Amino acid sequence: MNEEQKKTISKFLSLILRHNPQTIGLHIDENGWADVQELLMKSAQKNRPFSFADLKEIIATNDKQRFSFNSDETKIRANQGHSINIDLALTTGESPAFLYHGTVDKFLANIRQQGLLKMSRQHVHLSKDRETAEKVGSRRGKPVILSVRSGHMFRDGFSFFLSENGVWLTDHVPAGYIDFKE
Repeated sequence: MNEEQKKTISKFLSLILRHNPQTIGLHIDENGWADVQELLMKSAQKNRPFSFADLKEIIATNDKQRFSFNSDETKIRANQGHSINIDLALTTGESPAFLYHGTVDKFLANIRQQGLLKMSRQHVHLSKDRETAEKVGSRRGKPVILSVRSGHMFRDGFSFFLSENGVWLTDHVPAGYIDFKE
């Protein structure tokens, strides 16, 4: 499987496992898990065929580690980023002193007013390093990296969660905790 095929399948998996399993009639349980065989069968029925080996390769090589198998590889789920209501059974943890968020210039005015909002997702996503935030922001153009005083937020009572793939999650980042560097 070449890189373009991996990217296409990964985007399809994001749609199905994070946002709209009804696209192929896939059942996802309350914790976001889907049966691998059902996913493979229903994807093929919708002219989106891929193999179990393809899934394993995508999970193993995806730089953002978006997906994971359960222990016996019979179920798969997205690690975060859902717009559908699921419970990832995340536990709260103390965040690092600073986390980062990648965005683009056109969103800065709203962020200055409202802070970082989860919008249609279950959480605001924050990165542990600037490089990852830059990759995230560059998907929509020239990235702007915002530094979040997450340690201060935590001390002020905000909850943080760490997803399986190392993305920090929170419900909202008020603008007062964001360093805007021009």
